[in-house]
Amino acid sequence: MKRIKQPAKSILEAYIELSKPNIMSLVLITTVLGYYLGGNGIESWLTLIITLIGTALSSGGAGALNHYLERDSDSLMKRTQNRPIPAGIISPSNALMFGIMLVLSGTTLLVWKVNTLTGFLSILTAFLYVLVYTPMKKITWLNTSIGSIPGAIPPLGGWAAATGHLDFSAWALFFIMFLWQHPHFYAIAWMCKEDYARVNFKMLPVIEPDGKRTIRQIFWHLALLIPVSIFPYLYGSSGFVYLSGVLILSVLYLISAVPLARKKTNNSAKLLLRSSVLYLPGLLLLIVFDKII
Repeated sequence: MKRIKQPAKSILEAYIELSKPNIMSLVLITTVLGYYLGGNGIESWLTLIITLIGTALSSGGAGALNHYLERDSDSLMKRTQNRPIPAGIISPSNALMFGIMLVLSGTTLLVWKVNTLTGFLSILTAFLYVLVYTPMKKITWLNTSIGSIPGAIPPLGGWAAATGHLDFSAWALFFIMFLWQHPHFYAIAWMCKEDYARVNFKMLPVIEPDGKRTIRQIFWHLALLIPVSIFPYLYGSSGFVYLSGVLILSVLYLISAVPLARKKTNNSAKLLLRSSVLYLPGLLLLIVFDKII
């Protein structure tokens, strides 16, 4: 179980928490990945900064709307009972308005100052995350795969911001992100399965406590990530530095799941989670170094 977070100490801190800054940081990293790779470097820093601001606003808004929709469930789970809405720091109506305003302002900025495609991908991500993935948590264990779709769109947004279109290399980034998320979120679900069971979230570790299907899903996605991660090299958007580095990175990611398969403990799930979090900045550094060298 994750350490129980204490309530926000101020209204500002509460609104920042409402925007899910941890998820936002991953969204921004993958947006930069798409922008850098699609533009073969950074041609316009101004466009990149505007793209990141618009994406951050939309992502933060989606996070706030997720808080709003899950406020009743959050009040029942130990790890989320001190979030701003269940803790009584922010009212549900204010959280709803805050989320809607952020999503609309972020999308408007992207359409106005970047391009229509980037703005469309932004609001599509928010729609899928808030209105498709969030309710699916109580319907099917496939919610993880469904949620991985909006989670994989930000690099497409970065690519579209740099180029104005999407090609196969952009979709290669999408599939890398889609596969990367499954072990990441299965590790979280493993550590939080008692909480999830309390609110009837249909996470795979909840509906099959022995963990066998969860382990199979983790290794299936990690194994597939290895060949998919070399697609940018095969289609000419990355070079040998990227190829060699991403193979090492993906194999290490897979190896980090072995202790979970053997021991099936929260500590081994935490190891996999940490490995997944390190994968993304590692991927960004590889792409940058590949372009520089």
